[in-house]
Formats: sequence, C-alpha cells, structure tokens
Amino acid sequence: MSDSKITFSRRNFIRTSSLASGGLLIGFNLFNSCKPNAKAPVDIADLDYKDFNAYIKIAENGAVSIFSPNPEIGQGVKTAMPMLIAEELDVAWSNVNVIQGDLDTVNFQRQVAGGSQSIRLGWEPLRQTGATARQMLVNAAAARWGVDPSSCTTKNGVITNAKGETLGYGAVVTESAVLDVPENVTLKDPKDFTIIGTDAVNVDIDKIITGKPLFGLDYKADGMVYAAVVRPPAFGKKLVSFDASKAKESSNVIDVIEFENKIAVLAKDTWSAFKAKNTIKAEWKTEEELESTEDHNKILQELLQNKDAKVLREDGNVDKAFAEADKILERTYEAPFLPHNCMEPMNFYANVTADKIHLVGPIQTPQRTAAGIANSLGRKPDEVHLEMTRMGGGFGRRLYGDFAIEAATISNLAKKPVKVVYSREDDMTAGIYRPASKYKIKAAIKNGKITGYHLREAAVNGNMYGLIPNFFPAGAIENYKVDAANYQSKVTTGAWRAPYTNFLAFAEQSFFDELADELNVDRVQMRLDLLQKVKGTTDEKIQYSPERLENVIKLAVEKSNWGKTSDTTYQGFSAYYCHNSHVAEVADVEVVNGQPVVKKVTCVIDCGIVVNPIGAENQAQGGVVDGIGHAMYGDFAFDKGVPSSKNFDTYRLIRMKEAPVVETHFVENNLAPTGLGEPTLPPAGAAVANALKAVTGHRFTQQPFTKNPEHLKVQKKEIIG
Repeated sequence: MSDSKITFSRRNFIRTSSLASGGLLIGFNLFNSCKPNAKAPVDIADLDYKDFNAYIKIAENGAVSIFSPNPEIGQGVKTAMPMLIAEELDVAWSNVNVIQGDLDTVNFQRQVAGGSQSIRLGWEPLRQTGATARQMLVNAAAARWGVDPSSCTTKNGVITNAKGETLGYGAVVTESAVLDVPENVTLKDPKDFTIIGTDAVNVDIDKIITGKPLFGLDYKADGMVYAAVVRPPAFGKKLVSFDASKAKESSNVIDVIEFENKIAVLAKDTWSAFKAKNTIKAEWKTEEELESTEDHNKILQELLQNKDAKVLREDGNVDKAFAEADKILERTYEAPFLPHNCMEPMNFYANVTADKIHLVGPIQTPQRTAAGIANSLGRKPDEVHLEMTRMGGGFGRRLYGDFAIEAATISNLAKKPVKVVYSREDDMTAGIYRPASKYKIKAAIKNGKITGYHLREAAVNGNMYGLIPNFFPAGAIENYKVDAANYQSKVTTGAWRAPYTNFLAFAEQSFFDELADELNVDRVQMRLDLLQKVKGTTDEKIQYSPERLENVIKLAVEKSNWGKTSDTTYQGFSAYYCHNSHVAEVADVEVVNGQPVVKKVTCVIDCGIVVNPIGAENQAQGGVVDGIGHAMYGDFAFDKGVPSSKNFDTYRLIRMKEAPVVETHFVENNLAPTGLGEPTLPPAGAAVANALKAVTGHRFTQQPFTKNPEHLKVQKKEIIG
C-alpha cells in the first residue's frame, strides 16, 4: 500500500445540493490538485460542462458515471483513464458509465492528446481521485454505524463493516457530502488491482460498430450550413481575384466568402459545397520562387556539410576522436515529407454569436485551439465553449487547430453556424506534413572500438528538440556530439506520429547494424556492451534506462528465436527508447514469389504497468504496422509548391494483406505507466531494413524502401550474428 499526500480542498473536490438523481458529484483534476476557484454545478439538471467537465457522479442507485476530459484519438484514454479512477474507487467496471467531457480551463490542465503522455501524467492524480472518493464514502458509512473507518472494507461499490453489515455507495453519498475531505489517502498495492491490468473493451465500441454519432463528421446543429474551402493551389501563392458566378447558380449554395487568402463556399450540404467549390475560377499570383523537392534535397544536403549548426549535446572531444581514428564510418539517411491521412478528414463546427463562441469537433489540443480562436476573433477566452468529439485518427495533425479557426472565422463573417469539412484532397494538400529531413551519422573507430559519434540533422522547418540528444547512445560513447540545422520553408510542417523519432530511430538503428558489420561483432551484443557503459551514470540528462533497454533487448532475442530461424527466414533487429518507453523489435522476412515479404514482427515493450492489456496490444500492433507501412511505401513531394499527391490513387499506404503478424510482449513490473501510443513505431522501420539487408544484400538509407525497386532483389541468405 502507498500513502499519497493530496491537497484537494473540500470546496473544489465535492459539491452536492438537492441533485435531481440524489447523487454526489466529485470533481477531480487530472494532473494537479484542483484549483481553489473551481466551481461545480449544484444541480445535475443545470450541469454546465464548460464550467465542470471532469468528475465522478455516484447516484443513489449505485450507478457511477466518470467523465473523461482528455481527447480520444483512438489511443484508448477514454477507456483507460476512467479505469484508474474506478480501480481506486473500488467499483465494478461493468457498472461504470464513461462520458466524454468538454474543455475546462478552470479545473484541469493538459487536456491534450499528444506525446503519449495522458496515462503517464494521469497515473497518480486519477488514482488519488478514486481513492479519496472511496474514503469519503467509507467515512460516511462508518459514521452511520458508529465504527472506526479502518474496520470497514469496500468491494464493487459496497462497504462492509466487521460485523458483516453492508451499505452500497449510493446509500451514503448524501451523508459523505458533509464530511471533511481526507488529506491522506491510501492507494492500492498493484497486487490488489482488480480493474487495472485486465482487458476492458473500448467504451465506445458498440456505438462505433453500429454507426452512432461520435465523431466530428457526425455532428449536426439546427441552422448549420456546410463550408468547403478553396485554398492556394501551391504553398506560396496569393489570391488575386475569383469568379464565383457558376457556384452561385446552385440553389443549394448559400454564400461565397473571401477570407485570409482563401474562399469559403457555404451550402446546405457537403456535396453541394464540394461541387460548387470546384467551379470557382480563382487567379493566384506568386510573390516568391516556389519550392520543389529537388530544392529541399539540395538545401538539406548543404546543411549537412555546413559548419554552422546548433549543438544540442557534446561530450568529450569529438574532433580529436575523428582525427585519431583508424577508420571513419559515415552514412546519410533521407526521409520525405509525409501527410497524416487520418481516416476522418479535418472538420469542425463553429457558431460565433455576440454572446459566445460555440465549438464542436475533433481536436487534440482543445485549450490551445480555443485560445487561438478567441485571440483571432478578438474575444475573451471565457466566451469560448468547446466540446470534443471522438477523432477518426489524428497522428499529430489535429494538434493544429487551423481547420477549427477556419470554421470560426467563416461563422463570424457569415453570421451563421458553420461546419467546415475537408475532402480527402483538401486533407492531403493543405498540410500539415512531417518535415522532410536528412541525418548524417559518423562514427570514429580506433583499435576496433567506437571512439567517436557525431549525429547531424538537417530538416525543413526544424525537427529535433532537446531530449533526443540524450537518448541512446548518449552516455555510451565518450566522444559524442549531436547538432541540428534547418531550412525555413513555406510548406507547413508539424508533429507526425512519434515526432522526431519516427525516422531518427531508423537512421540510428540501421547505422548500428553497419557498425557491427564493420567491427565484425554481434550486432545485438554490441548494443548490450554499449549499454553497460551507461549503467550507474550520474548524468541526469540521460533520458533512457540502460537496464530497462537491456531487458527488452534480451527478451526480444528470446521471444523471436533470434538467429535460430529456418534458412528461409531473414531477421532484422532494432531497439529504441522514446516517449518514456523502451522497445525492441525483430522483423522476420521471407521470400514469396521472388520478393521479400515482412511476415512477422516480435515486439517487446517496457511501458511500466499496463492499464488495459487489450487496448495496449492494439496500440502496439498499430504502431508497428504504421511504422512499417510508411518506411516501405510512404512518399510525398512538391513541384513548385504543389503537392505530388492528392488522394490514395497516387499515395501508397500499406494494405491489409501486407500487414505482418505482430507478436507483442510486455515486460511485467510495478513501475508507473509510460507512453504507448507512439513508441512501437520508430524501431519498426529499422528492424525491417536490417532484415531486408540480410535478404537483398542492400543497405537502405532512404525511405520509402520501394522508391528503388532494384534494391529489393533477393540475394542469398546471410548469417545473422
């Protein structure tokens, strides 16, 4: 058991007054103690989610509702986060009703879906919330019985005293409201968990498979009109004039509005808006030279050679190590731009009135988006009310509220409730993209040892940030340097699933395999030997745990039957740390009809305690398949500012039949949970590339691998060691 000190004030934590259902509302802050000025509704009939969006409701019949405040992007937090509360509240999960909350900047912080941080940051606060509620209910029951609360136990929403007498939570919710909120609560020992660590199906699954309205595209409101937007045909183009006469001939078209270098077509339905948009004749001008992928490649290559770069970490004397080296191994790795291609295209509803701004839609950053809209329209932040819908994918694209700002801007101009809807072509050509990047990695070798390591990044609009230079192999090589340079482009870029690491892991883990070949040593053992040098480090900047990374490597070797497969199976290894989790993967490739095919990936993950195993396995599998698909096929370019692809007829994604079996293993421990939505993606590309090297003899340094089909020709099997 563990005692957890909390600082909830009674005023913040609990409110009750003649509730329509005779219930108790218990509010909680996901990531910090509740703010002292938070106000909760006193009547369930008057519940205003804008003011109070995250709480537990316990009714007199014992039913429990838990409002989940974080955006649900498919990562399962709408299921997993309430599980944490329900565990410590000690109620039966089958009796819990989970409801999506709205944006509430008064009560909560970090209502964000991004960085694989929701469960990690909510682990203690959410459990404290449940435990505090449980203790208050126990105290109320004990007071009625006239016994010491410590003599009472709870199970599945029922309180039992030493005599065997019982009371349901619903029977004491009103009495608990007049008791003091305990300052210390006892959290369960992991061995006593009954909900955490058990499979819980997605709380929305029935609605999803039966087509009930959950997503942004499902949302409708009275008087709402649909907007399709004409955007510049190339990054860097400016609107001169347009002719909308043809569009206005349709009786379903309501208006055509110019705004912010764009044109909005308002119609009674999306199809009419899309059709009318395509009839608009717009004239655009070019004020500066438009960029092409060839330009980007040339500029990035120059940045790799340029001496001027921002040093992010430097240990020892790298220049001296390279000057004294017996041999220097150097490779350059290249990644293209990538669109996000969420299954649900961008969309958002806005109704801007004199009194308030009502927003509804799929967004990963509701607070930042609401603040951006308030600022854009010159309104007060408290005039904005934002409701979150479930998202049909995001992968970082919905971190950026540009589409929501469009909806609010158009609504403000049209004086109507407006829903902006992107077509697939809009979604793919309007940005925001993963930055195109190149990595140059150099290693100094002397007397058969790695004595120096230099990683240089060159990216469009920048890519790296402060933590990555402190990932492996930082601390393992005495002379170590990481620096970065970037080129500012008009092409809009941003976070893409597993930002920064999604390609860097491929580059570094491919390079380590080459280093092992150059040194003529076992590639797995070389990694393990490097990790030994980090154990016991006092360098607080190091982000990864050498012990935990070592454990996933050894378990992956065991579970994948590494190096002991048949002569028809070619294996590739990769291990990486990101988003606070450690992952090792082994890809099995076989030759089918003369072509290498990824048949299986063994994935071992240390992400601490797994809250919802079935959801965690789905996340892990999805990350691996996503990583392989984009490494193999994902390609995107620009010709004079114009995107190379507009739809899936010219943009290649992995097919279902190409997805390998993903065998997932979680390291069992009692450590607090870490990230899971993203960490399995980065190592996947390298595991496959290293396996392809074994089967083809070709070392892949450029993604996608299919860009050069001749490199996929099968050679004789190599011995993997």
